Amino acid sequence: MAHPHDHDDHSHGRHPATELSPMELRVRALEYILVDKGYVDPAALDALIETYETKVGPHNGARVVARAWVDPGFRARLLADATPAMRELGVGGRGGEHMVVVANTPEEHNLVVCTLCSCYPWPVLGLPPIWYKSPPYRSRAVIEPRAVLAEFGVTLPVEQRIRVWDSTAELRYMVLPMRPAGTEELDEAALAALVTRDAMIGTGLPRAPATTA
Repeated sequence: MAHPHDHDDHSHGRHPATELSPMELRVRALEYILVDKGYVDPAALDALIETYETKVGPHNGARVVARAWVDPGFRARLLADATPAMRELGVGGRGGEHMVVVANTPEEHNLVVCTLCSCYPWPVLGLPPIWYKSPPYRSRAVIEPRAVLAEFGVTLPVEQRIRVWDSTAELRYMVLPMRPAGTEELDEAALAALVTRDAMIGTGLPRAPATTA
């Protein structure tokens, strides 16, 4: 149980090979070999890429956050039982079957980590960033979360405590960041554009709204 711690033939829409980096060319060559030997079904590969490019990713989590900012009823349902609340927006799936959403407040900032490996809500936040899987983040986020946040450029008031949530394969967390000031006139889509992946992990804050002269 997770516990909180208070402290070529298949372009797939890519650029022509002449525009690919050396690493991308290596990946393309490996893909060709796997397909040529029958280890990978091109149709299945296309479907997988399509899924990760358009159906899963941090834009899903951002929609959830924006809805919670504008709809108090949805916010209450989200914090009470996140998984069915997210399904109201069509968000969920493998890796996000059992979700818990924790809300930032002026008194408390939440930070998500997986100390055992890299459990992460893929259908809600997309592919995990490299640093999320790194041993230094996984250990230091629990031991010295304020210092870790400072390295991400997030400096919190001394009086705002930090709670660290440890995700597992069975239970995964997402942070509901506080709505930025000056966004009262923004619609839901504009609000979602302010929500970053890191803000939903707790290592960042939402973007400030653009100001007009």
